[in-house]
Amino acid sequence: MDGFRLLNEWQRGFPLVPRPFAEIAAQCNSNEERVIATYRKLKDQGVIDRIGPVFRPNTVGASTLAAMAVPPERLAAVAAGVNRHPGVNHNYEREHRYNLWFVVTAASGAGVRDTLAAIEREAGLPVLDLPLQQQFHIDLGFDLNDQSAPRSAAREIDTQAISEEEKRFLGKVASGLPIVARPYAGLGMDEHDAIAILGHWLRSGVVRRIGAVVRHRALGYAANAMVVWDVPDAEAEEIGRRAAADPAVTLCYQRARALPEWRYNFYCMLHGRARARVLRELARLRRATGLERFPQAVLFSRECFRQRAAAYG
Repeated sequence: MDGFRLLNEWQRGFPLVPRPFAEIAAQCNSNEERVIATYRKLKDQGVIDRIGPVFRPNTVGASTLAAMAVPPERLAAVAAGVNRHPGVNHNYEREHRYNLWFVVTAASGAGVRDTLAAIEREAGLPVLDLPLQQQFHIDLGFDLNDQSAPRSAAREIDTQAISEEEKRFLGKVASGLPIVARPYAGLGMDEHDAIAILGHWLRSGVVRRIGAVVRHRALGYAANAMVVWDVPDAEAEEIGRRAAADPAVTLCYQRARALPEWRYNFYCMLHGRARARVLRELARLRRATGLERFPQAVLFSRECFRQRAAAYG
């Protein structure tokens, strides 16, 4: 069974039918059992985190990006303390004085603030709170052939799309679908209702995609840079549209500043296998979009302390 094809082609568009792995198998000239076995192996190897929905930030809960400047000798211990909080789903070391970067998700903004306050108290270090303001490039997966994934323009989101019943269902599905023949039947409701809810979330924009969520570093993408700029707020939307269309950009956001410590408000992620290539792509991006006019910082990832699905409870 071609594991590469399963990884690359079904990061999005995972079938919303009772037997999705059988449908994938039919398209791959394989069989359901081999597809399931291959996906299970990829998950056991840490190549994929899960198969399931990827939610747009702040549609089914609240989240923020946070950062701390941690003395190097304390970094491992502080990162472990951050990871003890169940709302932390991503936690990375990056090359900067602000060297620990993590995402906190909770059911509400108050829950996010409580988690940040607890982390700050436990670490004895100030935490930068950098909430999302605009998202310019929606995550539609990551092409492993080093080609651009299909781009999707930002659109209005139906903020009323999540009912109380659906919130309960979300707790079952957020961490991923079971890798079994009928994955939608094991989520606490009728499988046809589960499929209908996921389809509704896709159409409303609450879910950005359904499919395999890959672990980039396990696939050789170790030269991953978060690049930040200080862009005038009045220009951020136009520059965001230009940057989001660039094939080198895997994520593109505007976030709140945290003055006076953090002046930057515009973020792009560039993933690559080689640092030199990422830097070449960054130089080209800066010229093509006009970002060369603005102060920037380049924060390459070092260690990944956590990457998993968000918890909304």
